[in-house]
Amino acid sequence: MKKFIELVRKETVLVIAWVLAIISAFFVKPNIKYIDYIDFRTLGILWSLMVIMEGLSCNGLFEKIGYKLLKKTKNVWQLSITLVFICFFSSMLITNDVALITFVPFTMMILGKCEKQNLLIPIIVLQTIAANLGSMLTPIGNPQNLYLYGLWGVNIFTFIKTILPYSIVSFFLLLLFLFFIKDKKSKIVVDGKENDIIQYKGNLFFYVILFVIALGTVFKLIPYYILIFLVFIVVFFIQRNVLYKIDYALLFTFIGFFIFTGNIGSLPIANKYLASIVIGNEIGIGVLASQVISNVPSALLLSGFTTNYKGLLIGVNVGGLGTLIASMASLISYKLYAHNNNSTKGKYLLYFTVVNIVFLVVLLILNTIIN
Repeated sequence: MKKFIELVRKETVLVIAWVLAIISAFFVKPNIKYIDYIDFRTLGILWSLMVIMEGLSCNGLFEKIGYKLLKKTKNVWQLSITLVFICFFSSMLITNDVALITFVPFTMMILGKCEKQNLLIPIIVLQTIAANLGSMLTPIGNPQNLYLYGLWGVNIFTFIKTILPYSIVSFFLLLLFLFFIKDKKSKIVVDGKENDIIQYKGNLFFYVILFVIALGTVFKLIPYYILIFLVFIVVFFIQRNVLYKIDYALLFTFIGFFIFTGNIGSLPIANKYLASIVIGNEIGIGVLASQVISNVPSALLLSGFTTNYKGLLIGVNVGGLGTLIASMASLISYKLYAHNNNSTKGKYLLYFTVVNIVFLVVLLILNTIIN
């Protein structure tokens, strides 16, 4: 029983997905059609990208880039901009999760060395928002984008054009908040020598090649099963421990929601009712659903009841703002901060919530203007 409670606490969304899948199975008995529910292309590309990003991270590439950038900073203002916008831009390629897993601990270390721990909460909160909003610009920035890009079937330029206004406003809003960082002109020195962060330099070449192949697969130039095969074979022989480190719970969460939405879609009454709620309200419903179950599951659930993937894309990405669970990536930052600063986690949550609401309101106002 204790193990089950721990599983629910640790992987709440995974448990919800499979509880819904099991309940729906009472109405649509398990059969061979269940296989058709599952989007193996999305799962294959997502698994491959997670492995590649884990490999690049394990070999210290992102920390190396961050250190190089920080060597050029002279004051708190430059340091803050660097730490926040490295999350904003890197998340477009390495996903919001990887950006935060990499750069939040890096930020805690750097601010500690500079004796600027008072900046931890505002910087980490803005890093979290930056990663969530930066990642929305590209199909590979986060799992929901990868999934919806495959469903939508548009070219990359149409995808980016859809989200670009929100990204631009997000960029300037982040700058505005950074303007109010305390002691902006205070001088800082990044202590410490540059360590040999990249431990397996030869492996980076293989991961970069695999990433290029993954991009080709996302843009439908290469079959996804070839990508899966190449990633597994190459990583198995050069650094097989990476294969064990990725978040397999996310993949099983996808499968659970695929089964649930597939079964609900097979029930005419339920499908008709849910479609009547979602169709025409994709952005609003996407935002609201994300506040409760986070934006990745919301994209999976709602996509079964609408073909307006543009509206849904905007809704679940903007919906990543708001509550702590609106984007699962936000939980990563919170857990990393709370682990080392348990006494001030309440202050973190308050600041996080207020700033997220401000960003959410601004982007929703922008949506009403441009749509």
